Amino acid sequence: MTTAQDSLDFLEPDEEFLRAAELETGSRPAPCALVVLVGDRRFDSPDDNTHSMVAELLTEIGLEVDAVVHTKSKKSEIRKAIETGVVGGVDLVLTIGGTGVGPRDKTPEATRAVIDKMVPGVSQAIRSSGQACGAVDACTSRGICGVSGSTVVVNLAPSRQAIRDGIATIGPLISHLISELDEHSVS
Repeated sequence: MTTAQDSLDFLEPDEEFLRAAELETGSRPAPCALVVLVGDRRFDSPDDNTHSMVAELLTEIGLEVDAVVHTKSKKSEIRKAIETGVVGGVDLVLTIGGTGVGPRDKTPEATRAVIDKMVPGVSQAIRSSGQACGAVDACTSRGICGVSGSTVVVNLAPSRQAIRDGIATIGPLISHLISELDEHSVS
């Protein structure tokens, strides 16, 4: 005797079928990113063009930017913004700001609450490169990197120099991590 559950089993495609279907549709679309600008005042200025600069730099390293969101320096709001990207299926959530030692700098704590696996080498590379280029906030940043589900999450310091250098540094590293995550996913 078969149950209702048994009759539904044939509807579930297997991994080989999904891989074959993926190969038929061609190459994978460009990886996508969500940018989270963290700050109580800085990014609200009408003269601030950080959002467009970040989008342009990410496009240059081969990422498509789904959205740029602003959030206050509050751990719960930062976490919610990161989780939105993870649940939305983006390949990268890039946070900018909130990585210092001030009382309102909560981005690393919010990120740590969301990620499943730490990837400390990326953060070390960002700090090292920041020191080499003279971006003091980059080399003293408490920013972290990790993976949540199949999304890479990276924290960058907020100065323009730290952003430019940080994105240039993470380009090949993020590409490698995304490839690794894709290799081990069904879709």
